[in-house]
Amino acid sequence: MSEALVLGGAEETPLRDLASYRAVGGYAQLLKARAMPPQEVIALLIESNLRGRGGAFFPTGRKASFIPSPEKVAKPIYITVNADESEPGTFKDREIMLRVPHRLVEGCLIAAHAIQSNFVFIYIRGEYSTEYDVLQSAVDEANAAGLLGAVKILVHRGAGAYICGEETALLSSLEGERGQPRSKPPFPAIEGLYAAPTLINNVETITTIPVVLEVGPAEYAQIGAPPDSTGTRLFCLSGNVARPGVYELPHGLTTRHLIEDIGGGVPDGRSLKAVMMGGSSFPVMTPDDLDTKLDANSLGQKGYFIGSGVVCVLDDRTCMVQFALRVGQFYMHESCGKCTPCRVGTRWLVQMLRAVENGTASESDFDLALDVCDRIIGKCLCVLGDSDAMIVASCVTKFRDEFHAHLEHGGCPFGHDSSLDGLFAPSDQHAAHEVVV
Repeated sequence: MSEALVLGGAEETPLRDLASYRAVGGYAQLLKARAMPPQEVIALLIESNLRGRGGAFFPTGRKASFIPSPEKVAKPIYITVNADESEPGTFKDREIMLRVPHRLVEGCLIAAHAIQSNFVFIYIRGEYSTEYDVLQSAVDEANAAGLLGAVKILVHRGAGAYICGEETALLSSLEGERGQPRSKPPFPAIEGLYAAPTLINNVETITTIPVVLEVGPAEYAQIGAPPDSTGTRLFCLSGNVARPGVYELPHGLTTRHLIEDIGGGVPDGRSLKAVMMGGSSFPVMTPDDLDTKLDANSLGQKGYFIGSGVVCVLDDRTCMVQFALRVGQFYMHESCGKCTPCRVGTRWLVQMLRAVENGTASESDFDLALDVCDRIIGKCLCVLGDSDAMIVASCVTKFRDEFHAHLEHGGCPFGHDSSLDGLFAPSDQHAAHEVVV
């Protein structure tokens, strides 16, 4: 199965206006859904086993089933669409908003019918100015055509904070508060936006809902790698690869096939060294695992995650110490500081990695770094600290010889030949060089 579904009809020309989207059958599934009882729509999503495309991979229909019916609550029911997309290496949702914005709007309206909500908030990354304009235009067109009915859709621009990709921090930001994660429970389905029941889904997840209804849940459930990784996925292929881009493919193809056959392989005669798999929030993949299939179960058996569909290729010029340091700097910079393991732990990791890159660390610092990672994972309010610890620990463990080489050379053995030389993560120049608890 190679036909695009989520991006169907927009392979050559974007379907930005209402007429072009309707020409490929747009909004037909909305009419079909509105003719069904809300619970039937949820049942179809459960049957398809569509799972979240934002990273958590939670069953979409099951999440919708957690929302109480309106007669059981005294508050409105909300939908929030996570369009913040700030995970390093991820750029698929922007393609959806630029190429098929009306399919996202249709998905929002179907989801609103399924959980009987009249309020939809699309929380879009603040830097996505063009995407915002295109999406807002689609919402306005749909509204003018009477497609929204009683539903109100508000496109809200974020302010550039990575932490607001975490669902509860996103809710706090929408409410006008500082974007910081909340303790769970209560979960958003019970007490979310404005303390009311709230369904939160990623852009790709919501946009796939009309596809499920069009293809049929039973047939959709057979695409990809059933029973868990059903349907297609938008993979973000980037880094040291000949043909980077967003590729919509069924789950179950191998990482090697995506990189070498579809992406054209590593250019300039270089060899592949590692793959940032799923995003910067997960362990890096080594070349001996390239034949692992791109589905949640196959990756999980090898200790990897499908995440948000990131496949970022690193060639043999990449200094893995520099890579780990830059990732660590990113997470330290983006930590909201609300919980101690993340606020302090990310800074500890940056200090130790900087010492390794400078050649001033000791062999025992490698084990100390792994110990710090262990003291972060599972002990934070959200997964930001865990994300930093997982990828840093994988670099230290899988490329320990390269870390040791920095000590032998008194600095980076790659010198200026590293492909990361001169490339920097968010600046921490104002941060103290000592950890302050």
